[in-house]
Amino acid sequence: MKVAIVGASGAVGQEFLKVLEERNFPADELLLFGSERSAGRTYKFKGRDLTVRLLKHDDSFKGVDIAFTSAGAGTSREFAQTITRYGAVMIDNSSAFRMDADVPLVVPECNAEDALVRPRGIIANPNCTTIMMVVVLKPIERLSHIRRIHVASYQSASGAGAQAMAELERQYREIVEGRSVTVEKFPYQLAYNVIPQIDVFTDNGYTKEEMKMFNETRKILHSDVKCSAMCVRISALRSHSEAVWIETEEPLEPEAVQAALAAAPGVTLLDDPATKTYPMPLFTGGKDDVYVGRVRKDLACENGITLWLSGDQIKKGAALNAVQIAEYLIKHKDNA
Repeated sequence: MKVAIVGASGAVGQEFLKVLEERNFPADELLLFGSERSAGRTYKFKGRDLTVRLLKHDDSFKGVDIAFTSAGAGTSREFAQTITRYGAVMIDNSSAFRMDADVPLVVPECNAEDALVRPRGIIANPNCTTIMMVVVLKPIERLSHIRRIHVASYQSASGAGAQAMAELERQYREIVEGRSVTVEKFPYQLAYNVIPQIDVFTDNGYTKEEMKMFNETRKILHSDVKCSAMCVRISALRSHSEAVWIETEEPLEPEAVQAALAAAPGVTLLDDPATKTYPMPLFTGGKDDVYVGRVRKDLACENGITLWLSGDQIKKGAALNAVQIAEYLIKHKDNA
């Protein structure tokens, strides 16, 4: 098994290295690729030093079985043909191909089998907020079809990359030390603040991030569900959280929803108001699962359930989901 990581020096690229090692992924050979800025850097993997190669249009991907790409949509579009030319499966973490009809958009807990049909040799990894939400929606959908979703996301600095995480930490130091605050990666100071904008605004007043949640949820769940999102950047470092209101065709009791969530793959239920037990970014960072709590009836909707979730944006929201897709492909290689 020959594996490649494109964008190895970024936050998600670094997480790929950790996740592949943690899960003892069967990679006999691992190649790292990056831009001119990161080419030549070395990183440890299973005790070995690996050097980042310059990503270019050549035969470097000949013999590669799986390529994890996380270098931005522009890079993914430019290099997709180079990466897949010799048969590599490209599992792409950017937004480049997510809504293309001939590219499956996959969250293994929800629609793993979609990964087996990939005419272009590309599988898209969904947006991080969508991944965490649909992992929780799927077991509820099995109880009763979901008609509508309203969601407010509370997204960490990590969603904007490693430099954004560093900027948030720097801002807090600058404030404490009485210095001018550096603002480069975000439209405003994030420290001691929340910013109700992630990505650019579209003509309908929603941001691209919010429209991703609408469109990607429908594609992953193969559903006509409608999702209205408000995506907000908060000063957590690497875990996203979401408050979700769900309207189903049939009324559901909170206890039934809790039982379904507790039994679902990739979900951990933390829900005991009496002991103040609920998920928070403080505790979900570095964890594999999406954590859920505050499950209760929606007082404003007869067939409504509302809940709170939190999960590691870099891990399950990006690298882990992609690696789980690859693990599924290996397990079902005779069907691919």
